[in-house]
Amino acid sequence: MVVLSKAALEDYTLMKTCKPAGSMFNGIPVVDLADPEAKTLVVKACEFGVFKVVNHGVPMEFITKLEAEALRFFNLPQCEKDRSGPPQPFGYGNKKIGPNGDVGWIEYILLHTNNLDDVSQKSFFTFLENPEMFRSTVDHYVSAVKKMAGEVLELIADGLEIEPRNMLSRLLRDEKSDSCFRINHYPPCLDLQTFSGRNLIGFGEHTDPQIISVLRSNNTSGLQICLRDGTWVSVPPDQTSFFINVGDSFQVMTNGRFKSVKHRVLAHHSKSRLSMIFFGGPPLNEKIAPLASLMAEGEESLYEEFSWCEYKRSAYKSRLGDHRLGLFEKSASQ
Repeated sequence: MVVLSKAALEDYTLMKTCKPAGSMFNGIPVVDLADPEAKTLVVKACEFGVFKVVNHGVPMEFITKLEAEALRFFNLPQCEKDRSGPPQPFGYGNKKIGPNGDVGWIEYILLHTNNLDDVSQKSFFTFLENPEMFRSTVDHYVSAVKKMAGEVLELIADGLEIEPRNMLSRLLRDEKSDSCFRINHYPPCLDLQTFSGRNLIGFGEHTDPQIISVLRSNNTSGLQICLRDGTWVSVPPDQTSFFINVGDSFQVMTNGRFKSVKHRVLAHHSKSRLSMIFFGGPPLNEKIAPLASLMAEGEESLYEEFSWCEYKRSAYKSRLGDHRLGLFEKSASQ
């Protein structure tokens, strides 16, 4: 992606900086997976909605190798990268986020983790210089992250006393799991220096629709989350740990006890940001509804039951910032 002129930047979303440069929020919960109290800590962290995981067991070799392969691709001339797109919905994408008008200072690779023979994915791999190397590197990384995500979900099940213990993790491990993997690259935007006190949106505000998402990024800042009072705060980068977001589906499954948190990414004026996100989704026909074992006596469901396919289809038709769960809240249908 090339640096655009000031005039071209008018097509993107500029916003006032919400905090002084360098101000970071230090209230993100941290869960050590080796801690004997991890099952209790992770439930409390899910109530916050986003948390950091350490002692996660994902080999740093897998992380650094995939980052290097991804950067090798993103550093190719734009004309070569464009041969791998546009995404349908998988493959290489540039600037456009989804089909409904959202744009960002971003380029990305989107892959389905359980269906690498998808036509658009095969097309993407076809144009790589060393497709087998890239595919193998992605497989190793995704397998390790999926294993860790399953362990986190089993700790949550322990903490919530859900039985069987694999009731949540099986949704990600199912051979028909609708999980996907995204690598986002946010090039530096030198023209930001001309916009005093303003930032450029790399990826607009949204919640993740799946059960959980697992994010790892390099050491460049840019990720922000929205607190309950509506304040946007910057999350300190940590390239050796993972951040886990509660997804909309998990919010429904816990009847609102866990909250999916709005987040966004701002472009940096001098450094590129690379993030790799595993989105843990259930099989398409899986019914999403509050778990009976988590409902207190007399407690009513806040949501209509829906299948993951129905919610995914609805989310795909929406804009990033839309309140996607609103259509499935019982109050909205009464």
